[in-house]
Amino acid sequence: MLFVAAGNDGAHGRYARLLSLPQRPHLSALHATLALLVVLVWGSNFVVIKWALRDFPPFFFAALRFFFSAFPFVLFIRRPRVAWKWLVLYGVLLGAGQFGLLFLAMRADISPGMTSLVIQMQAFFTVGLSVAIFHERVGGWALAGLVLAAAGLAVIGWNLDATVTARGAILVLFAAFFWACANMVVKKAALESRASVPMLAFIVWSSVFAVPPLLILSAAFEGLSAGWQACLSANWAGWLAVAWQSTGNTLFAFAAWSWLLTRYDAAVISPWALLVPVFGMASSAAILGEPFPPWKVAAFAMVMAGIALGTLVPALISSRQRSTGDRR
Repeated sequence: MLFVAAGNDGAHGRYARLLSLPQRPHLSALHATLALLVVLVWGSNFVVIKWALRDFPPFFFAALRFFFSAFPFVLFIRRPRVAWKWLVLYGVLLGAGQFGLLFLAMRADISPGMTSLVIQMQAFFTVGLSVAIFHERVGGWALAGLVLAAAGLAVIGWNLDATVTARGAILVLFAAFFWACANMVVKKAALESRASVPMLAFIVWSSVFAVPPLLILSAAFEGLSAGWQACLSANWAGWLAVAWQSTGNTLFAFAAWSWLLTRYDAAVISPWALLVPVFGMASSAAILGEPFPPWKVAAFAMVMAGIALGTLVPALISSRQRSTGDRR
């Protein structure tokens, strides 16, 4: 999932010029279907995670996810031309940082639907880190969106129940922060290599380095034999969930999303990511029977409106300004 922070100069400007994406104003019917399929996969994946956590402990499940995202693909996909340090750092941040904490939270402390909503705060963490690291400028729309989304989180915090505990919300927020840190790694890698990063290859190769820290965490907090015992006792549904995590959710969806981003302006593609929590909460309600009282609906509306204000509106304004400049 990708949200684009607006910026006109400095490191972010150089990063944007490196990508040099074609400008296409509208998705074709076929490509719109592909974008819808990607966000449907990402949204419903939170229910799949919940199923897998019935058979596998969270850190070990995350290790399986990244192991099968790397192998056997690493054997025939060429390593991207970036420094090894970026692959290692991205793997650790995304593996142990984002997904390790995300799976730990989802085991018993937060429902799939609420997870799909809270994790979207990564968009604001990404903007904040971009300001600190790349000296990007934050406009009024981003600040207004942050305030509105924070108010939505406050509604969640005020109404903690069995579907979202304080521990679960905090863990997912930390997962969102590590996701944002991983986004910064990609930007740094692109700036250093002076070229766009082939993200499918980047994901495959960085996944190798996500496995060792996750196995260490599993051994430390879940026990040395917990993972092996889970592998022996897991049923076909658990293994299917592992396969879906590594191939469907990671390789197919991420490759398709990146492919769309190379053919359309980010302002055309980014809004589709706002549907991820919609599918996440809908699938959790339909499949797992997660309740959605009025306060959850209100929190959902506030967080999503805040994200739209803070990320989508600046991207659309930037796209319109570029289009106007091209016509001149």
